[in-house]
Amino acid sequence: MATLTSTNWVAASATTIVPQNRIVSFPKSAFFSLNNSKIIFPKLAPPKSSPTPSDLTAIESSTPLSPTTSKKSLKSRLENNETLYGLFLLSFSPTLAEISGLAGYDFVVVDMEHGPGGISDSLACLRALAATQTPAILRLPESCPTWAKKALDLGPQGIMFPMIDTPKAARKAVSYCQFPPSGIRGSAHTVVRASNYGIDEGYLSNYADELLIMCQVESEEGVKKVEEIAAVDGVDCVQMGPLDLSASMGYLWDPGHKKVREMMRVAEKGVLGSGKAYLAGFAMPHDGPQEMKSRGYHMISGAVDVGLFKSAAVEDVRRFKMSLMEGSDDKEENKDAEDDEKYWSE
Repeated sequence: MATLTSTNWVAASATTIVPQNRIVSFPKSAFFSLNNSKIIFPKLAPPKSSPTPSDLTAIESSTPLSPTTSKKSLKSRLENNETLYGLFLLSFSPTLAEISGLAGYDFVVVDMEHGPGGISDSLACLRALAATQTPAILRLPESCPTWAKKALDLGPQGIMFPMIDTPKAARKAVSYCQFPPSGIRGSAHTVVRASNYGIDEGYLSNYADELLIMCQVESEEGVKKVEEIAAVDGVDCVQMGPLDLSASMGYLWDPGHKKVREMMRVAEKGVLGSGKAYLAGFAMPHDGPQEMKSRGYHMISGAVDVGLFKSAAVEDVRRFKMSLMEGSDDKEENKDAEDDEKYWSE
């Protein structure tokens, strides 16, 4: 290859413009004429044979429409009877989202219900998670078609609807996720991120195959109807909400109360008894991931990003303060030792 440093605007062949003070490379066989501001390339020999229609068909069929490849979907892993472990992201920090994916979580729930961020903030987190090939689930602030439409257009693998108390509410949630005539989801599939901005031409025929629809049951009323909710066509997973459930029962500060635990068991049996939906939930101090798995949970969230940072920060400050206290004692002991050494050396 030959190298040209342009000091003026130079035309390369008839179409390429090279800005000044840029270094570009061309084949050694190219001829340069700076006086005429032209770069002349030798004629290339035609290909030995032109591609046939069958060749083009083979190329087209083997070329993926999506520019990226991903791991198995959450749905396929659940169908494979795997137990998945995830994290809730409330900070809306793309950096923490990326770290979460690199750490090895099976999924990350970007929480728009209790976190401060919205759609734009979620997009940055989804991009960070995509870089680590970690599936993202978006939890909506409320169950409504507007929030669902905007969230689904971002292209998460899962969507979580809060406060689903009846099978009617579950059916509505499913309808928000499906295009007509099956549902009422608005369509902009030719330009949104979910379809790779229209590059994925098969999006309309396969969008439902990988989308995990999750309904949260987190009240006494919801528990009473949980088996019917889990049996609704299109509901893939029922997410239990122990904190809101305990609050609805009058035990806001005590989710580990005996009556709350009993209500949770009723709900769990109802979901599993439906034979259709998977069971998901939060690990709690009184109810760890191993216990949950033994009761039939297939999706378990063990922590919240801000909670992890809080615990680490509090512990870091505690250790520092303890080290100051221990250090002052050590300093006095060292001073005594030095005095003793000085005394004996004299």
